Amino acid sequence: MRMIIVSGLSGSGKTIALQTLEDLDCYCVDNLPFNLIGPLVQEILAASAKLPPTVAVGVDARNFFDELSRFPAALTELRASGLTVEVLFLQAADEILLKRYSETRRRHPLDLGSLPLREAIRQERHLLEPIVASADLIIDTSNTNLYQLRELIRARVHDTPGGAMSLLFESFGFKNGVPVDADFVFDVRCLPNPHWEAQLRPLTGLDQPVIDFLERQPEVAAMIADLRQFLASWLPKFALSDRSYLTVAIGCTGGQHRSVFIAEALARSFNDIRQHVMVRHRELK
Repeated sequence: MRMIIVSGLSGSGKTIALQTLEDLDCYCVDNLPFNLIGPLVQEILAASAKLPPTVAVGVDARNFFDELSRFPAALTELRASGLTVEVLFLQAADEILLKRYSETRRRHPLDLGSLPLREAIRQERHLLEPIVASADLIIDTSNTNLYQLRELIRARVHDTPGGAMSLLFESFGFKNGVPVDADFVFDVRCLPNPHWEAQLRPLTGLDQPVIDFLERQPEVAAMIADLRQFLASWLPKFALSDRSYLTVAIGCTGGQHRSVFIAEALARSFNDIRQHVMVRHRELK
């Protein structure tokens, strides 16, 4: 059996993640009191033949605060019970969370009537630190809409069997910030920029004229070869350490041309030798 513990900041998309997993035929339990996870595991193991192969449990700041500090130890116990357990954590920037709450007019779970929303978010981050530290996969939803998040959950969590490492190549633009959920970040802003070619400026790294331009640049080919060699050497080490997820972020200035092209090239290269390889372009909507 496989258990996915879904946690994260309020407003970051936990409910969407659980709903997506439920739609994918996972057995889901939301906001289960933390001290009931042990008994739930016993019931799951006893009834494993009658349940779907994946169970998802939502754990968040609505649990008893003093119990969250026990999360790492409890996680070790769960894994010792025979379950394959993964922890998915969702987060977003404070300004994004503030905007989402202002649009929905929902009350933050830590807001008891006298606590400012920004302070409630700060306190929740602190309370959830033990879970963040134990997370197998962190997804930042600051620049992710509802449909993109659903696709990420499906591709990275549901379609990757327990015990296999999901590898994501993600392009991004430095002008919009570095992805906080990346394991490796590579800067390709030193490469020739199609932006300065008037006819290429409105296109992306997925368009053939941009591809042709970048393929003609020796520096681009050298960069791809170096990154491929580095990752080919080190990815097996991460897989052997029981990592379930790994994200390689490739950044250029705007996340439109160079980073997109290189992320695609690396994904194609590793797709030939590994399973569960994905590519995502953060700035291309």
